Order: sequence, then C-alpha cells, then structure tokens
Amino acid sequence: MVAKASLKFVRIAPRKVREVVNLLRGKPVIEVLAILQSISRGSKEPIIKLVNSAIANAKVKGLTAQQLFISKFVVDGASTWKRYRAASFGRAMRIRKRTSHINLELDVIK
Repeated sequence: MVAKASLKFVRIAPRKVREVVNLLRGKPVIEVLAILQSISRGSKEPIIKLVNSAIANAKVKGLTAQQLFISKFVVDGASTWKRYRAASFGRAMRIRKRTSHINLELDVIK
C-alpha cells in the first residue's frame, strides 16, 4: 500500500529543498518527524506539512505512522518567477525566483 502527497509551486528553490530531502529519504516516518524538528532550514515547514498530509492519507487506508517509511521523495523545479531590479547606468537586472514541486510516497515497512 502506498500513500502519496504533493506540494506544488512552493516558493523555495529546489536546490535548497533537496538538501533537507536527501537527509530524510528511506527513513521511518517517526524518525523523519524527529529530524525535521531539529533542522534549522527554511524548507522544513513545508516538508513537515507534506509529511503530515501523507500520514493522514495513509490513515484513511488503515495504516499507522509507525508502519510507514519514506519510499520516494522527489523535488522538481517548477516555473520561475521573473522579476527585475534596478542596476547601475539605468539598466535592469533580472532576478529569478525559483519554485519547487515536492512529491512524497510512503510505503509499509516489511
């Protein structure tokens, strides 16, 4: 049984989210929540929200958090917001605000 959850257009660069996700991949859900409480990264709050959503989706299927581990955790780049900032000599410099899509799958520990 697989429980899924996803976040779309999270306003954090994919590179920064992947730093946290790489720590969590393949671990039991209870351990993941403990790790996320001790991390001081800006991307931890959307990830906590995503993990809790996946746990709730698994409870609908009759599973508990103690039975689950993270089988798939993928961070993809989403659309980039283009903005401009004034530069010297009357020019404008492009600023790219990157966004992310985060997908999570939980599976039963065997």
